[in-house]
Amino acid sequence: MIKINLPLSVTLPRKTKEDRKVIINLNNYRNWHYIISNDVKERYKEALRYTLMGLKFPGKIKLHFVLFQGSNRRVDRANVLSIQEKFFCDALVHYGCIVDDNDNFIEETRYTTGGVDKNNPRVEVYID
Repeated sequence: MIKINLPLSVTLPRKTKEDRKVIINLNNYRNWHYIISNDVKERYKEALRYTLMGLKFPGKIKLHFVLFQGSNRRVDRANVLSIQEKFFCDALVHYGCIVDDNDNFIEETRYTTGGVDKNNPRVEVYID
């Protein structure tokens, strides 16, 4: 089993203003212009480059996403983890870890909550 920490946000550079921090969740994703969406996905893949390069999974894999919140606020776990899954699976294909991200290669996906970690809110994915 492999554990990987995933970014909850990425930073997009701006030419005239300060850089923009973009939180990755379904509510934001559905409202992004396609250019912003592409930029966010590219930054996300770039953040995982050194972690994923060289990893190969020859058979089917199972993914378990765990959300560690930064506060006790109510959160819709699927809003965060569904986009994390989409971006992460695209990164796995991009870096050659798996051939494709369809059901022939990803057997199972689970979402759980790991609790509150005010000092280090994060998403962890376990690959089995």
